[in-house]
Amino acid sequence: MKLVEINFDGIVGPSHNYAGLSLGNLASASHAGDVSYPRAAALQGVGKMRHNLALGLAQGFFAPLPRPNPALLWSASSMWTANAATVSPAPDTADGRCHLTPANLVTMLHRSQEWPDTARQLALAFADKAHFALHGAVPPCFGDEGAANHMRMAARHDAPGIEIFVYGRTGGAFPARQHEQASRAVARLHGLDPERTLFIEQAPEAIAAGAFHNDVVAVANERVLFTHEQAFADPEGAYAAIRAKLPEAEIVIVPAAAVSLADAIRSYLFNAQLLTLPDGDMGLVIPLEAWENPAVRGWLDGMLAGNGPIRRVLPVDVRQSMANGGGPACLRLRVVADPATVDPRFLLDEAKADRIEATIARLWPEQIDPADLGSETLAATVRAARAGLLDALELGALA
Repeated sequence: MKLVEINFDGIVGPSHNYAGLSLGNLASASHAGDVSYPRAAALQGVGKMRHNLALGLAQGFFAPLPRPNPALLWSASSMWTANAATVSPAPDTADGRCHLTPANLVTMLHRSQEWPDTARQLALAFADKAHFALHGAVPPCFGDEGAANHMRMAARHDAPGIEIFVYGRTGGAFPARQHEQASRAVARLHGLDPERTLFIEQAPEAIAAGAFHNDVVAVANERVLFTHEQAFADPEGAYAAIRAKLPEAEIVIVPAAAVSLADAIRSYLFNAQLLTLPDGDMGLVIPLEAWENPAVRGWLDGMLAGNGPIRRVLPVDVRQSMANGGGPACLRLRVVADPATVDPRFLLDEAKADRIEATIARLWPEQIDPADLGSETLAATVRAARAGLLDALELGALA
């Protein structure tokens, strides 16, 4: 069985709008009430998927969840599939299967409704019970935000690794969304070896500055951790614990003197996809906002001129998602698996990307004004658009 990393991106839904519902997400709050452009947002997302596909990487996708929910809201936040679930690959688990636990997302009301529909989609995509185990969400007394607060490091994707759960403490200006007990519950559900599992506290100042998830200030891939100096409450302790469990770990630290915490969060430098490319080099897929930030660009240019493990920087345009508080890393869920064990309807190729783009161009609203929310005309358009996409992808089971 050939295990590879597959990035599953959420297709931006036809109800994409800027409601500013996410407390602690500064980008979302700053654009609350703006006109949104669902068609452009969805096409930008497909463009990012095509970009990674062209790099020679395995790429999957998830369909938008059903919206609107007439009893509650219109949010299209399921597009950020880094919050869909926590995933532990087969080499790390006691039973040798890939384990997935949908995130309950209870800290934010508009997201707490997502997990049952997310679980339905995961059950369809990863239905092969010989290779996958799907769990129910952690009880709602403990907040779980999925892969956005989880990192995995290993010598190779297909080798046994260490799993790092990053949690927050309550009491700051913004809520700590990932609870330590939720992380520990997921680790137990997945049958992880306690000797190869770490629980690390996120820095309270990072949460207060707008790093509502760990993936806004740190990202890992294979042996490399790319992190801001102020990501963790006890950074030196975190680095020592990682090196003790994975001696080959390389930790790339961006000092606050070079890139402030504010610039890191504003640019989403760390909300990037750190990827192993087919030639073995590592590439960092960043939003254009990071490439255009002078402090960030200066640090990246210096990094590339050196001899570090990250050899390429690859900017992509996801401005519509960025304006609502989600960068390249927010849009994807990483699953290490044999593609042959995944339902092929969820795996992307150029022909399928063409179908998705054509459906979006034909059915997605060009723009949504906040005054339109609640309109039955818009609701009918949104429902028809999603139904058209499910039909084009032969995913009627999700209707």
